[in-house]
Amino acid sequence: MTGPLPNPADARVVVIGAGIVGCSLADELTARGWRRVTVLDQGPLPAPGGSTSHAPGLVFQTGPSKTMTEFAAYTVRKFGSLDVDGLPCFNPVGGLEVATTEARWADLHRKAGLAASWGVRGELVDPQQCKKLWPMLDERMLHGGFHTPDDGLARALLACRAQRARAERRGARFLARHTVTGIERAAGRVTGVVTDRGAFPADHVVSAAGFWGPVIGALAGVDVPLLPLAHQYATTAPLPELDGANDPRTEAGRPILRFQDRDLYFREHTDRIGIGSYAHRPMPVDPFTVPAFDDAPVMPSSLPFTEEDFAPSWQDSVELLPALGASRVADGFNGVFSFTPDGMPLLGETRALRGFWLAEAVWVTHSAGVAKAVAEWMTDGRPATDVHECDLTRFEDAQRSPAYTQERGAQNFIEVYDVIHPLQPMAQPRPLRTSPFYPRQQELGAYFLEAGGWERPHWYEANAPLAEGLRLPERDAWSARHWSPIAAAEAAATRERVALYDMTPLRRLEVTGPGALAFLQRMTTNQLAKKPGSVTYTLLLDEAGGIRSDLTVARLAPDRFQVGANSGADLDWLLRHAPDDVGVRDITSGTCCIGVWGPLARDLVQPLTRDDFSHGAFGYFKAKQTYLGHVPVTALRLSYVGELGWELYTTADLGLRLWDTLWEAGREHGVIAAGRSAFNSLRLEKGYRSWGHDMTTEHHPYEAGLGFAVRPAKGDFLGRAALAGRSEETAARKLTCLTLDDPAANVLGKEPVLVDGAPAGYVTSAAYGYTLGRTVAYAWLPAAAAVPGTAVHIAYFGEKIAATVAQEPLFDPQMTRIRR
Repeated sequence: MTGPLPNPADARVVVIGAGIVGCSLADELTARGWRRVTVLDQGPLPAPGGSTSHAPGLVFQTGPSKTMTEFAAYTVRKFGSLDVDGLPCFNPVGGLEVATTEARWADLHRKAGLAASWGVRGELVDPQQCKKLWPMLDERMLHGGFHTPDDGLARALLACRAQRARAERRGARFLARHTVTGIERAAGRVTGVVTDRGAFPADHVVSAAGFWGPVIGALAGVDVPLLPLAHQYATTAPLPELDGANDPRTEAGRPILRFQDRDLYFREHTDRIGIGSYAHRPMPVDPFTVPAFDDAPVMPSSLPFTEEDFAPSWQDSVELLPALGASRVADGFNGVFSFTPDGMPLLGETRALRGFWLAEAVWVTHSAGVAKAVAEWMTDGRPATDVHECDLTRFEDAQRSPAYTQERGAQNFIEVYDVIHPLQPMAQPRPLRTSPFYPRQQELGAYFLEAGGWERPHWYEANAPLAEGLRLPERDAWSARHWSPIAAAEAAATRERVALYDMTPLRRLEVTGPGALAFLQRMTTNQLAKKPGSVTYTLLLDEAGGIRSDLTVARLAPDRFQVGANSGADLDWLLRHAPDDVGVRDITSGTCCIGVWGPLARDLVQPLTRDDFSHGAFGYFKAKQTYLGHVPVTALRLSYVGELGWELYTTADLGLRLWDTLWEAGREHGVIAAGRSAFNSLRLEKGYRSWGHDMTTEHHPYEAGLGFAVRPAKGDFLGRAALAGRSEETAARKLTCLTLDDPAANVLGKEPVLVDGAPAGYVTSAAYGYTLGRTVAYAWLPAAAAVPGTAVHIAYFGEKIAATVAQEPLFDPQMTRIRR
C-alpha cells in the first residue's frame, strides 16, 4: 500500500464474507477508527454457510512458521476474552498430540522446540500422562505425547457474534443475503461492490470469502490461487464414558487430540466425540458450482458424508480409543475449506486493482491474528508481524496456473499431518522452472531440490570421488536428510580452487529511466549516487524501519540499474512506488547467472576476455559489461561465499554456451560445479545474511548487523525517520553468530536458544562449517547475551547442545581472500 494512508473515519470499506475472518476484520478495523465498514454475505447471519459454519474449532498454536504461530496465539488470546451471553468463545482445554511411531515421537520433540522458540507453553509427556489426560486412550500404542495447555477449542460462530456486536456498536453494518455479482473499478482502483440487492461504493474491498475466494477474485480480475477441498468430520453416538463428564455449555473438558500418524484428530461434543480425518483421498470442489445457501441440502460448505472414505479412519479411531468399538458414527459430513499451493494464507492488497485486498485461505486457528495483521496493514501501511510467507505476491506466474494450484493444493491436504523436513520438496509438478544449465547439471548427477518452482542443485554426484576419504562427523537421521558429504568436498573445492554455482533462480530486476537514480535513492538505505560500474549492497525498509528486503544494485549506465532482489514482493513494492519516468521490470526469466568463485577464479576467467580482470582494474563491488569468449556478459565482482570471484550474467539463450565456455576453460584449474548445500555453509562461515530467514520486517538494520548499509546523511529515504535514535548500541536484541561446541553436533534452524537454561531466542540459519570444522548458527538473542564468549544452549530434538557466541565473521575477517 502506497501513498497517504486512509483516514479511517472517511474511508469506505466493504468486506465480502461474514465468516470468522470477515467478522474478525470488521472488529479489528473498527477498533482502529474505521467507521464506514460494511460486511456482506450471501447467506443468513450468524451462520452464513461457509467453512466457519461447520468448523470444529481446534486451535493448535505451534507450527514451523513463526508467523502462523503468532496468528494462532493472538486468536487464542482474543477469543479467550470474548463471550456471548456468558458462553465463552474459547475453551482452553489444551492440546495433546500423540506419537505411535518413533518418527512421530522424534518429531514431537522437534515441535516442543518450536513451541519454545515461539513462546508457546508445552511439555512432552509419557504414555501414562497421556492416559491421564485422555482416559479413553490405549496407552500401549503410545511412545508419548506433546501437551500444550493453552490450546483449545474456538467456538467460531460465537466468536463471530461477539465480534460482530462490537463492530456494530462502533458503526459497522452486516448485511445478510447479499450475493456479490460484480466488483466496480476505475483507473486501476476498486470503486464499489455490486450485489443482487444493490451496489455499495467502496474505497477498499476485502475478499474474506473463504473457499469462494476464486469466485470473488474472478469478478475483480484478480487471480486467487486457492483450492477448496472437502474434509471429513464425523460424530459418534453418545458414549457412556462421557455421560455427565462435560458441561453442555462448554461441550468439552479434555484436550483436543491429534493422532497424526493416522491423519486424525478428536474433540469432545458433550457426551460424543467428533473425529476429523485427512486420511481420505483429496476431494476438490469447484467453487463456481457450489450451490447457494437455499439450494444446498444442509449448507453450501457441508457436502454428503461418504462413509466408504471414512471406514479406514473409523477402524484407526477404534484402535486408539477402544471404547469406540461399542459405538458407531451417528452423523458426518464432508466439510469444504481452503488450501493453497504452499498451505499458507493469501493476504495483501493487489497492485493490479488498488484497494482490493485478499484475506483468504485462513482457518479458524489463525483467523483473529490474520484479521489483526490485515487491519494494521490497511491502517498503518504495514502489519506488525512479518507476513512474507503469506503475501499474495509470493507465487511466481508459473505457480499460479489452475493445474498447479490443484496439484499442489491437493498434495498439501495429503501432507497436512505428515512429518515434513524443512528441505523436503514436493514431487510434482517437477521440473517446472529450469535454468539454461539444467542439461549439464543432469549430466553431472545433480541432486535437485525446489524453491519458487526452480530446480536448484544441492550437490553433484560427479563430485563424489572428491568426498572419498573426508573425515566428517556422523550426522543424526534428521540432519542427514537431503544432505551428502559431497557438499563438504564442493565447499573445499571452492575454498581451494574454483567452482561454478548456478545463481539463476535469484531474482533480477531492471530499473531504468531519467528518474531511476533518484527513485532508488529514495527507496533504499545506502548511497547509490556513484559512477556507472559501481555495485552497492543496500536495504529496502518499510515505514517503520523494518527490513523488507536486501538488494544488490549495480549501476550499469547513468539511467540503468540491475537490482538483485529476493521475491516478487520486492518487484511489487518498487512498482507501487515508481514514478512515471521510471521503468521497473523483472528480467529473471530471460537471463541467467553463474557464480564463479574460488582463489583460481581469475585464472579461469581472465583468458576468456580482453578486459582487465585484475584487482586494480576490476575491484570488489564493481561491474563491467564484457565478453567471455563469444558470450556477452554483465560481470559483477561479488561473492556470497567469501572467495574471489564474479557473478556472470547473460541472456537465457546464451546460458548453455556460457557454462560450456567456463567449464572448458576451468578444466586445467580443477573447476567443479557446486550446489546450494555447500553455498549455504560457506555464506554462514562468512556471516552473510539471508533475508526471510535471518531478518524480516520485524527487524531493523542495526539489530540485524546491517548498519553499514544505512547512510542517513545521503538524504531522505523510506524508513529513514523511523531509524532516528536507533543504533547497534541501543539495540535490545541482535542477530548473533553462534558456534556449536561439539564438532559433531548439528542444528538446522528454528530451534530455541537457551540462556541460563531458559528460552531467550531462536536459530534463524544453521549449517555445518566445513572450513571451520563445526556447525555455525545465527540466532536472535537479547543484546545482553549477544556478547562473544557467552555460553548458551540450543535445544535440538530434546537435547541441549552447548554453543558459544562468536565474533563474526568467522572466516577471513580481513576480507583478504575476496579482495585479492
